[in-house]
Amino acid sequence: MRPTGIEVRPLTGGIGAELFGIDLAEPLDSQAVAEIRQALLDHLVIFFREQELTPEQQLAFARCFGEPDIYPFVQGLPEHPEITPILKLEDERVNFGGIWHSDTVYLEQPPMGTMLHAKELPPVGGDTLFANQYLAYDALSAPLRGFLDGLRAVNSAAKGRVSQTRQARIDDRGTGMDPEDLSAVHPAVRTHPETGRKALFVNVAHTVSFEGMSEEESAPILQYLFQHQIRPEFCCRFRWGPGSLAFWDNRCAQHNPVNDYHGHRRLLHRITLKGDTPG
Repeated sequence: MRPTGIEVRPLTGGIGAELFGIDLAEPLDSQAVAEIRQALLDHLVIFFREQELTPEQQLAFARCFGEPDIYPFVQGLPEHPEITPILKLEDERVNFGGIWHSDTVYLEQPPMGTMLHAKELPPVGGDTLFANQYLAYDALSAPLRGFLDGLRAVNSAAKGRVSQTRQARIDDRGTGMDPEDLSAVHPAVRTHPETGRKALFVNVAHTVSFEGMSEEESAPILQYLFQHQIRPEFCCRFRWGPGSLAFWDNRCAQHNPVNDYHGHRRLLHRITLKGDTPG
């Protein structure tokens, strides 16, 4: 195999790596695609710096790894509906998706991955946190792992805290979809289809209960898991720069955009890639 020149630099001991030596605006050969995919599988979220991409180039890069999907609640770019503008305006206090979550797990087939490309950034702030859900599962006690292995989690698009984070964008670019219409039941612990590893697959934004249990019965267990799964040793923090692109594996990583840049505009272009039915 000839060398591609791609350099992988891990960010932490638990999750995240930056990739250097590649221009994503150029077509990628099969070897480069394979190396990037392996870096994603190894590190769960990968970052590229100073990538000047048009929407067409971002879509071409995304299609190397899967089929772009349409976000159900907010219209995409007029010419590229697969690209959702992730925007916070100067006068807004709530940021889009500003809570720990996995993307759209209220769908029967949640995304396999998500890509964000920085278009406009605040002078400081607006970092994104990521958490490794393999490590979160592995760090649980054996009895709790055994208990969770047999449970399925109910996920809803209508859970209150996350609904508030997207309301401003729905008001100006909404599709008319009712969040109450989207819910799905998935294993509380999913097995990654490529690595075979187990990962926690519940999140505070969307998971409301365990199947067959009431919300009241589920709440103490879920509250423990929501705190456990974002322990610092499972996490990394990415500081965006001009042209930065982040690509994460939605099947085993959660993320949380930090809302610490009031008074400034922030715009990123998001693409989600279609996934499979969690198992």
